Amino acid sequence: MPTTRRLPSRPWQPARWSSFLVLAFLAMLVSPTALAVTGELNMTDSLVGYIAVAIFVLAYALVMAEEKIHMRKSKPVLIAAGIIWALIGWVYVQAGMPDASEQAFRVTLLEFTELMLFLLVAMTYINAMDERRVFDALRSWLVRKGFSYRSLFWITGVLAFCISPIADNLTTALLMCAVVTKVAEGDKRFINLCCINIVVAANAGGAFSPFGDITTLMVWQAGIVEFQEFFALLVPSLVNFIIPAVVMSVFINNRKPDSLNEDVWLKRGARRIVLLFLLTVATAVAYHTLLHLPPVLGMMTGLGYLQFFGYYLRRSLPRSLERKRTRYSQRGDQKKLEQLGSVVPFDVFNRVARAEWDTLLFFYGVVMCVGGLGFMGYLGLLSEALYTGWNATWANIALGVISAVVDNIPVMFAVLTMEPDMSHGHWLLITLTAGVGGSLLSIGSAAGVALMGQARGNYTFIGHLRWTPVIALGYIASVATHLWLNAESFTVFG
Repeated sequence: MPTTRRLPSRPWQPARWSSFLVLAFLAMLVSPTALAVTGELNMTDSLVGYIAVAIFVLAYALVMAEEKIHMRKSKPVLIAAGIIWALIGWVYVQAGMPDASEQAFRVTLLEFTELMLFLLVAMTYINAMDERRVFDALRSWLVRKGFSYRSLFWITGVLAFCISPIADNLTTALLMCAVVTKVAEGDKRFINLCCINIVVAANAGGAFSPFGDITTLMVWQAGIVEFQEFFALLVPSLVNFIIPAVVMSVFINNRKPDSLNEDVWLKRGARRIVLLFLLTVATAVAYHTLLHLPPVLGMMTGLGYLQFFGYYLRRSLPRSLERKRTRYSQRGDQKKLEQLGSVVPFDVFNRVARAEWDTLLFFYGVVMCVGGLGFMGYLGLLSEALYTGWNATWANIALGVISAVVDNIPVMFAVLTMEPDMSHGHWLLITLTAGVGGSLLSIGSAAGVALMGQARGNYTFIGHLRWTPVIALGYIASVATHLWLNAESFTVFG
């Protein structure tokens, strides 16, 4: 391996270690492959490195202040990403290695592209189901059943916990959030509580299944934890969800939503689009587990399913309308005949255009920002600090808390890359904490970030932060439950 060259700088001073450690924490918000790219020039102790970190901190501060300054969160990180990589490019050009920085950027961009396309397909399906009135019908059904707000809070939370082990936690959260915003009729306080509950439930549900979260999938694919062994985390994950949910449910005004007078009817093809979405998820899982191909390939194939079905709906629409007009005329159902007049062809690309592009561009900016910081060498500082000087239990718990500020994917990748000598119980512990630690803040998981975009104005960073102490109780209890129930696994080394 090539020898790492350090830029000219002042001698290392132990007193500055804590400040560099904080900067390293901030530098862990990028996808696994991007983190693997570390430059030959160590810039962690250089003026360029300090400037890059300061720019990222400033940009992220603007992101967290979005609801106060009314600036979309994608804007500051897009600018920061451009500046950070410009600094890197300048340093490597001066060092006569322009190809190294170009290759690192391309690898980081590839990782973002996979993430963006995966999210784009999920958002397109969500928008398609919304346009076909699937969520309107579900809202109508829930209200007709007479469920109170408190019951709806528990129903959406339990569904999020149960669905996320099969689908991913991001898609599950998006689905449940769409239901809540339809049911709540603009009740901001209730929507905020439900979104928090959904984020906690979806992250907790994904922590005990290889398919529930990217981090669990990484551990499974690495061969460290077998498929059936993940279910040892079922009870700790359930504890993580139940404790904050019980506390938050006490503060819900237990009233019933206003009755719906409208006759909600599903548009043509609605049920088949739901089935196509489930088929798309199954395709993504099969591509990854059976063919060892990236899940995004399965998701894009699923987008093809939707495009072909949209083509069928458009071509067969005149025939369908004529058939229904004849049937409704024979029945004398004037209301149905009037509804047929509002039928419009299904357009897949219109659904794509309605995706949450601010969220997608925010992901681009963040991945590129911290991909650059990782390339500068800040991940190495954190790697050296944790498992060398800390007990594995406390290190894993701390990493879970760190994932609330950054993202759990790079946290888990860093651990897998370091390969610390840990027992099987400790590997399960980091799987649990990396999976549920992101629930402590709204920006700590993809589910939370996506819901801030989907329920903009109702679910916010500050709104989530107010309930962080309650969520922390669930986090602590879930860790304690794992240490107690799976105590014997801490003596078995994987």
